[in-house]
Amino acid sequence: MRLQKYLASCGIASRRKCEELILEGKVSVNGQIIQTLGTQVEEDDEVYYNHKRVQLEEKHVYYMLNKPAGYVTTVQDEKQRATVLDLMKGVKTRIFPVGRLDYNTSGLLLLTSDGALTYGLTHPKHHVNKTYEVKLSGKVTERSLDMLRKGVMIDHRKTYPAEVEVVKQNAKHTWLKITIHEGRNRQIRKMCEAVGYPVVQLKRLSVGSIQLGSLKVGEYRALTKEEVDYLKSIAIIEEV
Repeated sequence: MRLQKYLASCGIASRRKCEELILEGKVSVNGQIIQTLGTQVEEDDEVYYNHKRVQLEEKHVYYMLNKPAGYVTTVQDEKQRATVLDLMKGVKTRIFPVGRLDYNTSGLLLLTSDGALTYGLTHPKHHVNKTYEVKLSGKVTERSLDMLRKGVMIDHRKTYPAEVEVVKQNAKHTWLKITIHEGRNRQIRKMCEAVGYPVVQLKRLSVGSIQLGSLKVGEYRALTKEEVDYLKSIAIIEEV
């Protein structure tokens, strides 16, 4: 197994972060510091991170959280802001978020100790439907809705076509349900701003077939076996 995958599977961090830790010289195998990505490790090898032995966990944990606005989707925040892990009281296993939700965005966030799965779900080649409930300032025109559906230019690149449904409208606001297939930074907010309508509120409702459902804001629950199996079936897992 590749060293970075081994570390991720041990719950140290996501695959990408583990690659950084290796390059920084923080990982050793059998007493030797390793800074070469892709180094193969065997079951009987002694792997250390920050001078502490790390071993494969026998069982990973998987959760969904209904993230409130006002929390950072990181393990630690350099500005000392509250993180999503502050909401995961009672979880003893080391876990980390799968992808990100903006500070002011709420809704469905997955967290797990399974670094390999996290990597597979956040891989740039990975495309899965993500549905959001969006409240916009202003009454959105049909022309703007059509632009969102066909794709708009953000960060010098056009977005893929999106599914856009009008939930309700009044003179001051429009509520939309938007489904996208990419995972670009602040994508929904940038798409709506590109057609002239700032986002007032943004909430993620689902990732693929995983639904937020009736989970209350700030609460979390363990994923069912069926949900975990589904995520593994859609993740891009590299060969070891």
